[in-house]
Amino acid sequence: MQQLKEVISVPHQQDPQSDSHLPDIPFFTQLGILRRLLNSSEEFLKLAAMSVTLLLILLATAYGQVTLNQWNVPFYNSIEQRDVPEFIRQLQIFVFIAAGLLVLNVAQNWFQQTLSVVMRKAIVKNLLDCWLHGNKASKLDKTGFYAQNPDQRIHQDTRQLADSTTGLTIGFIQSSILLFSFIGILWNVSEGFVFRYNGYEFSLPGYMVWAAILYVGLASALSRLVGRGLVKLNAAREAQEAEFRTALVKIISENDNYPMANESERKIGFLRGKFQGLYSSIKKLILMETNLTWISSGFGWMAIVVPILAAAPIYFSGGLNFGGLMMTVGAFNQVYSALRWYVNNYQAIAEWRAHLLRITGFHTLLLTE
Repeated sequence: MQQLKEVISVPHQQDPQSDSHLPDIPFFTQLGILRRLLNSSEEFLKLAAMSVTLLLILLATAYGQVTLNQWNVPFYNSIEQRDVPEFIRQLQIFVFIAAGLLVLNVAQNWFQQTLSVVMRKAIVKNLLDCWLHGNKASKLDKTGFYAQNPDQRIHQDTRQLADSTTGLTIGFIQSSILLFSFIGILWNVSEGFVFRYNGYEFSLPGYMVWAAILYVGLASALSRLVGRGLVKLNAAREAQEAEFRTALVKIISENDNYPMANESERKIGFLRGKFQGLYSSIKKLILMETNLTWISSGFGWMAIVVPILAAAPIYFSGGLNFGGLMMTVGAFNQVYSALRWYVNNYQAIAEWRAHLLRITGFHTLLLTE
């Protein structure tokens, strides 16, 4: 009975993922700790070999995508000229390019997932050795160390750290390679173009590149403006989900240990109050995500026509044929996608840093206890 009253009177349950007891470690020191965790592992050579292989796959994929982009020129020119033999020949070439890219994509997916598992294995082995060596686990139990939730650190955070490290690293490298590859194409297409209007002339070297950057910047600025409170709303929802779940578990425990019929109304009111707070947070989250959908979907649909509009002055002035126009549109979309990666993964990078802090902080505590 007394325990139930304590549960009802507590407004907020501490988040089990709290980092408040972790040591304050500078970011680059955290990276150094992670590097040492991996370098000292038996899996280091396997990790290194797989990383090099993945880099080669990413370079080959970028080469294939540039080749596919250049293939647009003869293919669409054959359509414009109604050249059936050339059209068929270009389709045959497309089959070979697409098959090569398919093999590379499958290989990249396999290596990425395997690399993540091997990385997690290396980190888990090291943490288990530090935690269980010399009966340290039972000694630490007496010091309040288990407020750090070693089970969650070793099980959940290692998985999330390994997955996010491989995913973000591969995404960053791939986006950077594609960005530099296709920026060159856009720059060459629009390097010497001169705008002429109503007797005036002016030039903006590489204006297609600046158009792509401007489009990404506008989309990102509007997304941030509309969704600037999304992180806090997500955090509030997760906290209230945890509170509601904790309240349910504790009241179930009360029913098992102290079954009292006259407490049912109080329990119902307490749980309804907890759920009402959660319900309000979810409604706010839905509204904000709906507003963000207007931005993301709108810019997504506009991305179909914006590259054509940007390249239209060169095309109508005779600087591009139809195939060149389609190649330019493809290059614009690749640059747009690559630039969007850096913006879209801001939150993912923040979450990765949180996982990194928890693992490296946990490892540091193990070594200092």
